[in-house]
Amino acid sequence: MLQTVPQTSSQAVRLHTLVQGQGFPILCLHGHPGSGQSLSVFTQPLSARFTTIAPDLRGYGGSRAPADFVMTDHLTDLEALLNRYQISRCLVLGWSLGGILALELALRMPERISGLILVATAARPKSSHPAIAWQDNAYTGIASIANWLNPGWQWNIDTFGRRSLYRYLIQQHTPSAYQYLAKEALPAYLQTSNRATQALSMALQRGYNRLADLPAIQCPCLVLAGADDRHITAASSLETAQALPHAQYHCHPNTAHLFPWEIPTIVQAAIERWLDQHPDVVTPPSEDSTARK
Repeated sequence: MLQTVPQTSSQAVRLHTLVQGQGFPILCLHGHPGSGQSLSVFTQPLSARFTTIAPDLRGYGGSRAPADFVMTDHLTDLEALLNRYQISRCLVLGWSLGGILALELALRMPERISGLILVATAARPKSSHPAIAWQDNAYTGIASIANWLNPGWQWNIDTFGRRSLYRYLIQQHTPSAYQYLAKEALPAYLQTSNRATQALSMALQRGYNRLADLPAIQCPCLVLAGADDRHITAASSLETAQALPHAQYHCHPNTAHLFPWEIPTIVQAAIERWLDQHPDVVTPPSEDSTARK
């Protein structure tokens, strides 16, 4: 997706960014469609111990895309963001497209990336999503509007939600999952620009495969997947984890691409355990360099 797209000379866009908490910086990157706010399932618990930095990528949320762009421009923007906040070293958490950008940042500036948390993503993403019929779009529209008016309404979930495209995004059709869809997914979808969609579509047409480059990523990595993910399959996430030199892999049963919204407590606990096992990924640069001497 990214390495096959020519590097551009476009200037960095100043990204609208949500910053929370204090402590070691964690850069949190959303997927498509998405926004920094749609990562609250991660940023709210993590900001109790760390500084979470959740930008709206170019063309998403509050970050404008003044012209057409390509996917590598996201990396230019994110490097400028780290410079703006004077961050010399950070942990990166990326969900879906955000995970791909996290991998690219680790390859582009390894000295600044202490670790990666990769959620529902892959270095060679594969999809098992079936063809979309007009009925799917109709049910999705009705379910989304009803869920926006009454988030988590069980009748809507059972009548329209389970028949809509949400059935490929989540497995556990709980009111809490639909509340996330209403409060964070729908606003992010409505604020995703055509230019962002076009940039991603062009990249997907070229294909993306970074597996051969993953051995260069020497930092600790946590790879989380949903067993029934149809957008980026669990098998492709496992393939990525196996290619990374220092990765842990966890696959959550009976969940799909939006599994952090299905089982937020379980996902948050998995991240906390991994952080406790790898304190070096959240160690400030000065402390880290002293510890190695």
